[in-house]
Amino acid sequence: MRICLTVNGKKQELDSTPGDTLLHLLRRIGYKGVKKGCESGDCGACAVLLDGRVVNSCLVLAAKADGHCVTTVEGLAGQEKTGELHPVQEAFLEQGAVQCGYCSPGMMIAAVDLLAHNPNPTDQEIKEGISGNLCRCTGYVKQIEAIRIAAKKMRKSADV
Repeated sequence: MRICLTVNGKKQELDSTPGDTLLHLLRRIGYKGVKKGCESGDCGACAVLLDGRVVNSCLVLAAKADGHCVTTVEGLAGQEKTGELHPVQEAFLEQGAVQCGYCSPGMMIAAVDLLAHNPNPTDQEIKEGISGNLCRCTGYVKQIEAIRIAAKKMRKSADV
């Protein structure tokens, strides 16, 4: 079956089989920032934005994404075109919130979703916002700090 979706701002027509998940489709077309983790929706490594809301792509059938917009970590802030990083990506790097890097793309996607809907979250709200993302390398302290700093940067740039 043919499906049409927009990935990181680029419209694409793709072949998909009935059982394909959005995760498998995205990885097949080259988006390696979408990680294959548990494939049961528990780890968040495969998180993407679907029409601006965070979803675990392992739980979304590719056919259900037909006609919709998908943003992967590669597409944040136009990274594919300009090389610029999204403030969340910058803050993760600055704060050393990336260890092995496996959970980082999904964690960043969750943070972008959180900050889009809550530009000034408390630490508890940040914890809740990333609660669907498992990290085996850290205690989440650096990620929480990075999200707090990204929120501050984003609020400051919105005031300009």
